[in-house]
Amino acid sequence: MLTPDQAQERAHDLVRRAATAGADTADAVFSAHGSTEVSVRLGKLEDVGRSEGEDLGLRVFVGQRSASVSTSDLSTAALDALVERAVAMAREAPEDRWAGLAPRERLLHGAPPLLDLADAHPCTPEDLRAAALAAEDAARSVEGVSNSEGAGAGASTSVWALATSHGFAGSYATTGFSVSASVIAGEGGAMQRDYAFHSARHRAHLDAPEAIGRLAGERAVARLGAGNLGSGTMPVVFDPRVGASLVGHLSGAISGTAITRRTSFLLDALGTAVFAPGVTIRDDPHRPHGLRSRPFDGEGLPVSPVAIVEAGMLETWLLDSASARQLGLEPTGHAARGIAGAPGVSTSNLYMEAGKVPVATLIADIAEGVYVTELIGQGVNPVTGDYSRGAAGFAIRDGQIAGPVAGFTIAGNLLGMYLALTPANDLVFRQGVNVPTLRIDGMTIAGG
Repeated sequence: MLTPDQAQERAHDLVRRAATAGADTADAVFSAHGSTEVSVRLGKLEDVGRSEGEDLGLRVFVGQRSASVSTSDLSTAALDALVERAVAMAREAPEDRWAGLAPRERLLHGAPPLLDLADAHPCTPEDLRAAALAAEDAARSVEGVSNSEGAGAGASTSVWALATSHGFAGSYATTGFSVSASVIAGEGGAMQRDYAFHSARHRAHLDAPEAIGRLAGERAVARLGAGNLGSGTMPVVFDPRVGASLVGHLSGAISGTAITRRTSFLLDALGTAVFAPGVTIRDDPHRPHGLRSRPFDGEGLPVSPVAIVEAGMLETWLLDSASARQLGLEPTGHAARGIAGAPGVSTSNLYMEAGKVPVATLIADIAEGVYVTELIGQGVNPVTGDYSRGAAGFAIRDGQIAGPVAGFTIAGNLLGMYLALTPANDLVFRQGVNVPTLRIDGMTIAGG
């Protein structure tokens, strides 16, 4: 695999070729990746997979007309043809007065931050197999587990580079390691499944496979004997592994595309209270070892930690350069770039700050409610904020977690749900989007 410096030179070379071919401006991205995955089931090796690839993407502008092309053929002849085709396509494209490279004066200059995103220690297929077997063995050893859907472990390396004709060139490397297990508890029609997984940039930061497997087994067994939940209006408490989706709906609603197209339930909410005063949501691209950390955004702009919601107030949209121009604002450093096409927007390490109360205190006054551990379906309207999803979890009775329940629906509207949300104090950073346990009062429950 190429080094970051070599990847950066590949992207820069493509930009030079585009200028020679007649492009007024251009940017190029280079991506190299390699991954190994091992899966096991019932104590036996089931699959070993290895994938590798290198891709180049080019975006060219001729006046206010643009075109994007990509290739995995990196030969000189293929790149020459790619550049010629891109410029020819741009000359025939419709004009877009908002499109263009990021402002030259806003580009990252100097050395990017060092985020320690790549692990130098090798991980062999034998290591991965041992981790997967250990995870599955631990899961199957939990009393009540009757079968296994398998366990897996993976390791990956990637290099990413971006170059623009405005003078930016940057690159960085990342690694990733993961272990997962999924098992079944019970027999016949009463069977229940659940899972556990963990991912990390550095292998040393990965949870022990035995702990991951044991958690998967315990979760599956805890769901046995699921009953029905009564209908009505009651508090809903979201486990952190499903509560993160609520913050995901927020980031989609404040993206530049949603705002410029006027397709967001938060269209007029900037600078207003959208959450209760005790809620703060931050995006931190500089978190060392973060799963979504990055030294610059998809247009070459510097990135920095930012409060998206501060004490309940919505502080910013998420803007790339094109949506910022359309709104008469400045880009926010949230541009995300794939190999093909124009940039979109994306958060990095997004999280809701911990609240002030333990989980036990959060639920102590709930006479009847539900603790949700699984959400089913995609019943969320991003234009109106209407929310309706199938769910499973555990009943809450007299301030205590009671037996498992399934086959019910939770419904509300995100505008009201956000204002009624209270976070617990148990925030743990494990994923790209992290939240503590969340409580929302007044949701509508349709029981099974």
